[in-house]
Amino acid sequence: MTYEELVKKVQEAYKDADASKVKEHLAIQFNVEGEAAGAFYLEAADGKVTVQPYEYYDRDALVTTKAAVLEEIASGKLDVVKAFLTGKIKVEGNVGKAALLKDIPVKIPAKAEKGKNKKK
Repeated sequence: MTYEELVKKVQEAYKDADASKVKEHLAIQFNVEGEAAGAFYLEAADGKVTVQPYEYYDRDALVTTKAAVLEEIASGKLDVVKAFLTGKIKVEGNVGKAALLKDIPVKIPAKAEKGKNKKK
């Protein structure tokens, strides 16, 4: 996977996401190590989420992880708090604000939804 593909996946996961539970401005920069290495940010403000392929210097938190872990978080398969507690992500800055990601529901990919609708 390339950096561009990873950013696009995260953008799709948070496209039209409802961030209304996050009552404060939230800016998290992700530094991806290994495959798809690079930096991008997620910002939540006024109930909306933006994901852009740039660094965010006035961020609340900096999350460092691998692309595969970020995919799990963006697909809803891995809770960000659990990822932190198990060492799958490192957080610099405001850990509490980084944990607010759990309050932003992600769009589950179509593949995951297909299995639910099978008739028995």
